[in-house]
Amino acid sequence: MTENPKHLLDRVSESPHRPSKIAKTAAQNLSNDEEEQQEAPMGPSPRTQRYLVAIEYIGTRFSGSQQQPNFRTVVGVLEEAFHKFIGQPVSIVCSSRTDAGVHALSNVCHVDIQRISKRKPGEVLPPHEQTVVRRAVNHFLQNEGDIMVIDVRCVPADFHARFKAQERTYFYRLLSGPEPLSTFERDRAWHVPEELDILAMQEACKILVGHHDFSSFRAAGCQAKSPIRTLDELTVSEVVSTPYFPSIVERRQNNLIMEDLHASSNKSESDLPVSSISIGNGASGFNGEASLGFGIRRRHRCFVVRLLVGVLKAVGTGNLTISDVERILNAKSVTAASPMAPPCGLYLGHVKYDLP
Repeated sequence: MTENPKHLLDRVSESPHRPSKIAKTAAQNLSNDEEEQQEAPMGPSPRTQRYLVAIEYIGTRFSGSQQQPNFRTVVGVLEEAFHKFIGQPVSIVCSSRTDAGVHALSNVCHVDIQRISKRKPGEVLPPHEQTVVRRAVNHFLQNEGDIMVIDVRCVPADFHARFKAQERTYFYRLLSGPEPLSTFERDRAWHVPEELDILAMQEACKILVGHHDFSSFRAAGCQAKSPIRTLDELTVSEVVSTPYFPSIVERRQNNLIMEDLHASSNKSESDLPVSSISIGNGASGFNGEASLGFGIRRRHRCFVVRLLVGVLKAVGTGNLTISDVERILNAKSVTAASPMAPPCGLYLGHVKYDLP
């Protein structure tokens, strides 16, 4: 899902690890990111370089992204790593605030660094190269195990990670099926034991796309000035469940396909039959007992949902109908919405900029 800065994100329930004084939802996070585009603080000294830093992290052990005393946060860990790198405190500004338990494939922040000589204190040196910053900070992050710098860019002193963001893309992962959740997927997705009707969910998406009053989907304490938002895109897709490794049956099928393709490549074009080859994603084709050996886990069906997860999940399980979704939207009341989705399945996927 690609959304512009006025879009609303589905509510996400609080993590038990989150301190009560920052009880927010992902909807609040997005609203806070986009509301009140006040002027950014004054720029850094002309002798200071501003860097745009893209980071990825697993949100499970973080109490959100924003700095908080006595709690482990994304900004707190990142500021500490930068401090170790340059030998002086820094202040980091994130593009998007994420709650406890929410992950990021790519969140973006900016930081101002003045490179001071260690041999001659007080002497300002030329700025560090971008690759040097990335490698050095990752060196000091390596023991954390759940956060990494993935990209660094030098930007002008007035380039603000939050206010210059044009779009933010979010994903939500649901794993559907009666099997207990895999250890590898714990805290990485929302496990729904029921089978989900993806066609019904896709129909519900059509109701929600467009310019609407999303009051029914706001968090109780949402600070956004207006619930009016334009939702450009809302989709549900079934994808391969991860971590994914092909089974013996799938490998054999793939080998046969490749052999057929190789044999076909030796024929002239006029000799080739008109046919189509469909390679399944393995999400649901090998769940029967007969096709599994001992110790081989049956996979869940994996769905990637973009926004408004709670309502779409309820449609997928049959607890809500398409007309119910329309009724909830028109009710313009948070009491009309379905239960909140847990934060573990939410991922900030990408923040788009018009980079200089």
